[in-house]
Amino acid sequence: MSELTLLILRFGFLALLWAFVFGIVYALRSDLFGARVRRLQDAAPAGPTGLSGPGLGTGPGPVVAPALSPTFADAPPAVQSLPTGNPVLLQQGRPMATTGSAMRLVITSGPKAGTEIPLGSEPLTIGRSSESGLQIRDDYTSTHHARLLLWGDEWVIQDLDSTNGTFLDGARVTVPTQIPINTPLKVGATTFELRR
Repeated sequence: MSELTLLILRFGFLALLWAFVFGIVYALRSDLFGARVRRLQDAAPAGPTGLSGPGLGTGPGPVVAPALSPTFADAPPAVQSLPTGNPVLLQQGRPMATTGSAMRLVITSGPKAGTEIPLGSEPLTIGRSSESGLQIRDDYTSTHHARLLLWGDEWVIQDLDSTNGTFLDGARVTVPTQIPINTPLKVGATTFELRR
């Protein structure tokens, strides 16, 4: 081989090596600090649920949590019916977790099994971040993994574009979904339920 060919191969190998290093650094950064969140546009098209913004309509993109009103009186008519990600649960006739029927979050499996957290009226964030209301430290939980919040008087789970997903009774949550009472929710290696 000529000297020129060896020089080109060395530079090519070096460029490939740096591409792998930057890819690993980017993956670690997004896992530790979460994905970048884009601001909602004022004139963003509304999705099928009436909510606008990336991840809440039909297009792909990270989920950006809108400012949800605590009552349906402030919401437009199209928002008053929340999409459900697991119609099988509704067919089984399980009652939904509301402010009157669900008073606590009980961790049933995982590192914090047996822990109970009283539910108030404020959203509860779930993730590895020290700012989370329910901090779960395992390799399968994202920094800002999911959010438990009230929609009217019903409890709803919202996945925050996590890497490994949030599961309600074995089905992956892709849109904000109403939670039936005593139904397992799985975040990482931790499973919990909303109970009276």
